[in-house]
Amino acid sequence: MRRPVEIMDTTLRDGEQTSGVSFSSLEKLTLAKLLLEELKVNRIEVASARVSEGEFQAVKSITDWAKENGYLNRVEVLTFVDGGASLKWMQKAGAKVQNLLTKGSLNHLTHQLRKKPEEHFKEIAQVVSKAQKMGIETNVYLEDWSNGMRNSREYVLQFLDFLSQQPIKRILLPDTLGILTPNETREYVGLIVDRYPDSHIDFHGHNDYDLSVSNVMEAVKAGCHGLHLTVNGMGERAGNAPLASAVAVINDFLSDSVAIDVNEKALYKVSRLVSTFTGFGIPANKPIVGDNVFTQTAGIHADGDNKKNLYFNDLLPERFGRKRKYALGKTSGKANIQKNLQELGLTLNDDELKKVTERIIELGDKKETVTKDDLPYIISDVLDSGSFQQKVFIKSYVLTHSKGLKPSTTVMVEINGRSYEENALGDGQFDAFINALHKIYDRKKIALPQLTDYAVRIPPGSRSDALCETIITWQTKNKEFVTRGLDSDQTVSAIKATEKMLNLI
Repeated sequence: MRRPVEIMDTTLRDGEQTSGVSFSSLEKLTLAKLLLEELKVNRIEVASARVSEGEFQAVKSITDWAKENGYLNRVEVLTFVDGGASLKWMQKAGAKVQNLLTKGSLNHLTHQLRKKPEEHFKEIAQVVSKAQKMGIETNVYLEDWSNGMRNSREYVLQFLDFLSQQPIKRILLPDTLGILTPNETREYVGLIVDRYPDSHIDFHGHNDYDLSVSNVMEAVKAGCHGLHLTVNGMGERAGNAPLASAVAVINDFLSDSVAIDVNEKALYKVSRLVSTFTGFGIPANKPIVGDNVFTQTAGIHADGDNKKNLYFNDLLPERFGRKRKYALGKTSGKANIQKNLQELGLTLNDDELKKVTERIIELGDKKETVTKDDLPYIISDVLDSGSFQQKVFIKSYVLTHSKGLKPSTTVMVEINGRSYEENALGDGQFDAFINALHKIYDRKKIALPQLTDYAVRIPPGSRSDALCETIITWQTKNKEFVTRGLDSDQTVSAIKATEKMLNLI
């Protein structure tokens, strides 16, 4: 049988120690509900006792809801060795599980508390006894435990010998400063699990060296019974071990021996909500929850996906309620474009696909971001260009706009192989451009259509720095017609629409 491992989420307590982050009472309650009911973590640590009136109200709202829905013993509060003051705060807030903060290294005990081990143990015993009489369950944090194991192991083991005789439910081992290597984590956790087989051991990792997920993995291998994680790796300094990554690692690499209850499909949803509440954006390349982690950019990868999913791994986006995307840019190639066309329900022949690919590469070279929402506009523009034989080319133009002076344009147009150049003023750059064209066509005794409507739009869902479509309606004596231009620059897109008009007439 697989060994169960508890997941305790501490986003609402330790994650809130991220610089600049503070959850409101309503935000804490909303997240508490999501964490327990949708994400299905086993426990949540929601606050530190005696911090503020706002914190008290947040805990009270959570415990009221938790009591009504049968989750009260899964809601935990950080408390202190303070003669029972934290316990009174907890009792008033309606909480039933304390995570008592104690000193897990001789260095902290000696220099911060200035006490002997026996004094510290005696005070802890009094708090634990008082909690038991109040009907409050106790877990004990050994703050700075990792440094304690490195530098004062004898003290740590003496402390754990004492705790193993106390009426506590769990021993919580934090790598408070994120200093452990994976080998040390496995050695230290393994030693304690073997030495205290009747104790429930939790591991609490920080990410200062970017080793927290590796340390989580080794702690589980060493036999720990619980893990402390935060959504998006929120936490002090470099943060805590990130929930989404730890869950994926356990499910994919350790599932033969251990089992966790977390609902993977809710990870992304909760991640986005925490990002919204905190104002901390999720890095695009953050595993599992980042915007780019299920996006193929290179065309060769999309081609491989078409040929037996050659570039897939076990981290399928559907596991996390997400979809694979295929980026459009200068490295995407035909395969990426075809994947996006399939999603849009569009089909192009080889020649059309080649033209669209060339246009996307052209935009990519300009460092423009092209999205799936841009694709129908690019297709329309490219295929529309092929609906006539081009005889008129706008070869060059200079647009000027200066404060206090009228905008002016100099334009060179090639018509049937012959070049014409004119300049003109106007009320705007595009108006000046049209006036210059009128001069050229007046010399040829050709009347240009009248511009009757001019509309600019960005493809819905797109990014404004990528594409802008200008739609111009023209009126001749006999008919009305429309041309469109597409470019990242609004004026240039209008000039492209005008070039199409010149060819059509």
